[in-house]
Amino acid sequence: MATTADFKNGLYLNFNGKPCMIVYFQHVKPGKGPAFVKTKLRNLENGRILENTFTAGAKIETIEVERRPYQFLYADESGFNFMHEETYEQISLPKDVVDNADLMKDGQHVEMMFVTAPEERCLTCELPTYVTLEVTYAEPAVKGNTATTSALKEVTLETGAKIMVPLFINQGDVITVNTTDRSYGQRV
Repeated sequence: MATTADFKNGLYLNFNGKPCMIVYFQHVKPGKGPAFVKTKLRNLENGRILENTFTAGAKIETIEVERRPYQFLYADESGFNFMHEETYEQISLPKDVVDNADLMKDGQHVEMMFVTAPEERCLTCELPTYVTLEVTYAEPAVKGNTATTSALKEVTLETGAKIMVPLFINQGDVITVNTTDRSYGQRV
């Protein structure tokens, strides 16, 4: 157990039965009444930001969170299968735990976040910020098509994902894709 005096950005705690991380906190001592701590917490299961006020000195339950490197092996009907890069232990995750799964190809390195107590379970599976993928299908650019549009076209990547890219990207090009907003990065 910890108290509000132990608050710091990045502290992991159990809030209403959900694993959360402190994003921001501020200790407030008003002129009248007891002190309190205003916080912004990120729910680690769904990424939502929650705001809560704790009374000064309130006891909170901290949790242990661990980040581990894994490598994507293959997908099957039960979900996605990964291998730990150091221990070679294999695990399977359901499809809803992996964000932007359609940008993940075989051999892709990912980072998983685990809660270690009371029972160990995977919270998130995150791809690197940028992944390198080959364009398997792209419509040819039409001359004069840039006057009224934003000069983007849809392409299909080797994993089957569809993203918007500039007109000069052609089939067979290798590009980087930002996994946070699914946007085009650059041509490799």
